[in-house]
Amino acid sequence: MSTPPRRADQRRPDQPPPGGNRPAQPDPQQPDSRQPDSQQPDPQRPGAQEPDPQRWRALAVCLLAGFMTLLDVTIVNVALPSIQRDIGATTAELSWVVTGYALAFGLVLVSAGRLGDDLGRRRMFLIALALFTLTSALAGLAPDGTWLVVARLLQGVAAGLLNPQVAGFIQQLFPGRERGKAFGLFGAVVGLSTAVGPLLGGLLLQWGGGAGGWRWVFYVNLPLGALALVLGLRLLPHDRPAARGGARKPLDAVGAVLLGGAVVSLMLPLVLSEHDPATAPWWLIGVAVALVAVFVPWERAAKRRHGHPLVDFALLRTRGYSTGVALGLVYFAGFTSIFFVLTLFLQQGHGYTPLQAGLALTTYSVGGATAAAIGGRLVGRHGRVVVVVGLALEAAGLVVVDLVLRGAPERIGLAIALPMLVAGIGNGLVIAPNQTLALHDVPPRQSGTAAGVLQTGQRIGSAIGISAAGAVFFAALGGGGWDHAITTSLLVTIGLILLALVVGLVDLVQGRRPLRAAEVEHVGSGA
Repeated sequence: MSTPPRRADQRRPDQPPPGGNRPAQPDPQQPDSRQPDSQQPDPQRPGAQEPDPQRWRALAVCLLAGFMTLLDVTIVNVALPSIQRDIGATTAELSWVVTGYALAFGLVLVSAGRLGDDLGRRRMFLIALALFTLTSALAGLAPDGTWLVVARLLQGVAAGLLNPQVAGFIQQLFPGRERGKAFGLFGAVVGLSTAVGPLLGGLLLQWGGGAGGWRWVFYVNLPLGALALVLGLRLLPHDRPAARGGARKPLDAVGAVLLGGAVVSLMLPLVLSEHDPATAPWWLIGVAVALVAVFVPWERAAKRRHGHPLVDFALLRTRGYSTGVALGLVYFAGFTSIFFVLTLFLQQGHGYTPLQAGLALTTYSVGGATAAAIGGRLVGRHGRVVVVVGLALEAAGLVVVDLVLRGAPERIGLAIALPMLVAGIGNGLVIAPNQTLALHDVPPRQSGTAAGVLQTGQRIGSAIGISAAGAVFFAALGGGGWDHAITTSLLVTIGLILLALVVGLVDLVQGRRPLRAAEVEHVGSGA
């Protein structure tokens, strides 16, 4: 007579630990969202270690640091015209100030997660936070565009090193339903950082005054970073690296270099083509293809040699994951360029102050933050339909924005407020629900790597989208003025979002079921 399967959190006292002889694994298509991590305390299990009593305070430190890194994605946009006037940065350098941060952020996410496992999350978190604070000071001190671009690249690396540790601490510190609440707070911080970025940037520029007021969008990180460092030293737990007590798995440095080289080779022609596409080094696209052609077999060989590749391609065979990665990359390429081109249009084309520009774009961010709060609950009942509806809403809202701007309204901010709100609501129904669906079928033991790859795709998509929309914007500006530049570049954004909608519709037609509430709780909210 067969024995009914036992839940993962009800292991018998005599059952071998992980690594020994195990009972049959659960069906990978129906993952047990309550299965604890190998080092995750579960208060429902007899003899389990009690959760850290300071876990909520430690979470506050993590969220403060995460807020800083995500705030810097958007806060700089309103300062771009001031930067150009003060230090004479070129349009290509301005593009790299935004693109370089997102690119460097995304390139190190997967490697950073592995380093946290090997060296300890607390150590990596504090090192990354100190580096982020230092590079913020360097960016604020920049005397020219080149200095600022380098500082932003280093700042992006620090942000990429830090963010996987935040997700790791949430996994480590919070058991069961508490973990879902902690990830929910992280998701709220993501939405809040997007909402207040342009507005806070405008306030800081106005408060700083003069030509150098833009420097305060970087200096604001100094007191926040110092506070987070002091509290982190006191509150973050000393976790033991997974590799301690055994052979340390090597970081796939060659894979990281190959992947980074491929992305940079892809991005460089896009950035340099803004003014004169004919002279851009388009041959680098071939270099990118060649590097990817080497990267794929190298990663497969790395998995055979030591089982620790930078990217495990088996993840892409997991149901729903490849769709989520593709949709996230294309969508982030579309929506992150909105703030970049609209800020330039409002400030340089129509004389808006940074604060006025931030206020004009606030409805999008507020709509996104509000919708994100309910998107996680809706996806549990309706699955991919939530993402498809969100993409349709955002595309429709941006189409109306484009049509309104073609009419050259006198009060632009007021004229686009409502359609931008609709587009923002769509944004809130896309990002977190898509991550939930993408990670739904990923085995728990691979969830950290899967989330890192997913977020890397999002950051690379952001960099590609900003460069592409920026190139179209400046090219159209030379041929038809500001109104022609913004309406033409918005078509690029709308096209990318519609492409993401096609990806979502294809997945929906293929028939994805809604998630159970317990399964939704298993996966967290992403940046």
